[in-house]
Amino acid sequence: MPTVRQQGKFTVLLSSAGRRVALLRLFCQTLKHLGFEGRLVVADSSRTAPTFHLANSSFQVPPCLDPSFPQAVLDICRREGVDSSEGVLVAVSSQETIDICRDKVRTHSWLGEHGFPTVEQWCGVPLPSYVPFPVIVKPRHGSASVGVCRAQDREEMEFYLRRIKDPMVEIELTGIEYTVNFYVSRKGRVVSAVPHQRMEVRAGEVSKGVTVKHGGLMETARRLGEALPQAFGAMNFQCFLGVDGVARITEINGRFGGGYPLAYHAGVRSMG
Repeated sequence: MPTVRQQGKFTVLLSSAGRRVALLRLFCQTLKHLGFEGRLVVADSSRTAPTFHLANSSFQVPPCLDPSFPQAVLDICRREGVDSSEGVLVAVSSQETIDICRDKVRTHSWLGEHGFPTVEQWCGVPLPSYVPFPVIVKPRHGSASVGVCRAQDREEMEFYLRRIKDPMVEIELTGIEYTVNFYVSRKGRVVSAVPHQRMEVRAGEVSKGVTVKHGGLMETARRLGEALPQAFGAMNFQCFLGVDGVARITEINGRFGGGYPLAYHAGVRSMG
């Protein structure tokens, strides 16, 4: 998410904007609240993205994993009258942190190495003779819950393992599922952390939730954000809080979460 400031004016470019209409509106509100004159530009791989109808300018770009995506974003910055010499700030974490977030096996390994409770997982290794079903079978590099399947027994698990590209298996956690939105400053300090209980999920993102002030989860966010290498900007993690009081982390995302508006309306203005 490049942010540009020129002579007291701000231009914010929201990439992969998709259906994040609420997020775009919050950026508008924040600019007005801070008294800044600004423009909002969005980019997405689909011309049908709802945010295209709300932004000051909108551009269709290749998918974010396409090698030509970074150049397309730079071209938009230049087209909008901004180049790197005039102060483009990209609010995103280091490549190392993004790699940790995008690879679920690497996420699992990093969490274990740094003392964060996580889910039991198997990938690329023979499964033990006893597996505590039900289990979750999903792509190692998946997103938006695409390809996530619940297997009730070994036969069903083997069926999904044959059909999912680069699959992995995790035990199904029980407890209360939370997302914690947090923001890491350019100095690597977590300046806000807002947990919310996930009550209803659509395409991997919360569509209904309730904000909860949970000191343990907020402290976990602080430790997580300050341990990740050169983390910066909006981030979130997902976890299950078990009856034993342990929050087991299942996922880390280096971006605004779908439930970020809950944090905003709870009083946290991370984008400001």
